[in-house]
Amino acid sequence: MAPFAATTPATANAIDLTYSVLADPAPVPEQTGIYLPYRPSRIAFEDAPVHPTPLVESVAMGSVAAPQPDVTPRLPAGWQADGLLSEAQCETLVYAAQAFARDLPGQFKVSQEGTALELSEDGNFYRQGFFLGDGTGAGKGRQIAAVIMDRWLAGERRHVWITKNEALLEDARRDWEALGGLPLDLQPLSRWKLGQPVTMSEGILFVTYPTLRSGRAEDTRLDQILAWAGEDFDGVIAFDEAHAMANALGGSSIRGKVKGSEQGMAGLRLQNHLPRARVLYASATGASDIVNLGYTSRLGLWGPETAFPTHEAFMTEIRAGGVAAMELVARDLKAQGLYLARALSFAGVEYEILEHSLTEAQIKIYDAYADAWAIIHRNLEAALEATRVVDEDSGDTLNRNAKAAALSILEGTKQRFFAQLLLSMKLPSLIPAMEVALGEEHSVVVQLVSTAEAMLDRRVADLTVEEREALDIDLSPREYV
Repeated sequence: MAPFAATTPATANAIDLTYSVLADPAPVPEQTGIYLPYRPSRIAFEDAPVHPTPLVESVAMGSVAAPQPDVTPRLPAGWQADGLLSEAQCETLVYAAQAFARDLPGQFKVSQEGTALELSEDGNFYRQGFFLGDGTGAGKGRQIAAVIMDRWLAGERRHVWITKNEALLEDARRDWEALGGLPLDLQPLSRWKLGQPVTMSEGILFVTYPTLRSGRAEDTRLDQILAWAGEDFDGVIAFDEAHAMANALGGSSIRGKVKGSEQGMAGLRLQNHLPRARVLYASATGASDIVNLGYTSRLGLWGPETAFPTHEAFMTEIRAGGVAAMELVARDLKAQGLYLARALSFAGVEYEILEHSLTEAQIKIYDAYADAWAIIHRNLEAALEATRVVDEDSGDTLNRNAKAAALSILEGTKQRFFAQLLLSMKLPSLIPAMEVALGEEHSVVVQLVSTAEAMLDRRVADLTVEEREALDIDLSPREYV
């Protein structure tokens, strides 16, 4: 493949993002429920548009002020007139740039397996990272594009944008183009075969998490990215949907030790091998469990000059403190200027219930599956007798734990199956209602109760390298049966 270069705006088109720093934090707005209306706590922007939809943050987060910044990011001229970024999004750009201007305390070298950093006097200095925890509607993609554009206008023309799937490439291109970039600046890593050098002289490498972790023994996608970036890489690495790297360092569960996830470990290795990279994490579900923060090695949550010498110590102490301790971590990060988390306000929202009446065909489908599960249940009981978990003559339980585990798995799977079946049966009413709303120029927000992540992980684990490159997976309730 012939090399090509992207040609986006020269620095002549760039202007400084001007703002004034507030000596005293902006007053805390009046509380509504468990939220506070959002406002930048330490910065006043000149002529930055207000976010199109009102934003809120939790009371705990809203009661803490961010620090006073002193950096001057750059944006394309005319961004205000075109309303390209809201004041909340500009605040992210300022604090991300502020974080990237600092280094983590201490010097480190990469461990042999690449997933950990070890203190070393002749090691590297690692650049501080930033975490964007905004919810749906706050425009995380636009903010990632702005952080990259700031560095692009400073002459850094190599960046990496990592996200969930290839379909999001068009969304990323849309956000990048809105800020004055060219769609061609963003190129998917899948354009280059495994083992081939990436021939893009400058641009944004678009990578999905399944691609990031894929490879063969002698060639991996991670090696391909590192070779393109070079050791002194100081561009942005944006981990969009960063929760996809959850459980990067493994941990323990009620069933024993849990191995670290392949995606998480690949993400850690990428960060660890490029110490000068500007690492931006973006996720609306940062950490439901403390073990899922293992990939955030650039936030300085553990290590020198903290209360926790290692990730394990951090995990043990914070987990013992429960949700309250997690909240303290989030507040502390905001106070250091390393974390922002805003969400759409639901003030003034009204709702009506949409009822779906089951058709005759749907009732027959449900009954057929109910009969199938009854057969499975009967066969399970026979299997428990055959394996001497239950005595076939007296019916007494001979192994209480084995029986409880078997029944628990059966009932849990059955519940997930019927939840998915009922969800799919509602779609003939739901989809037309969504189409009507879109026709009236409303936005449709869909909340997923379950992402079937565990089922997806099992399916992906069974795939070959070639199948992972072009994912085509059917995840249906049939898997459970």
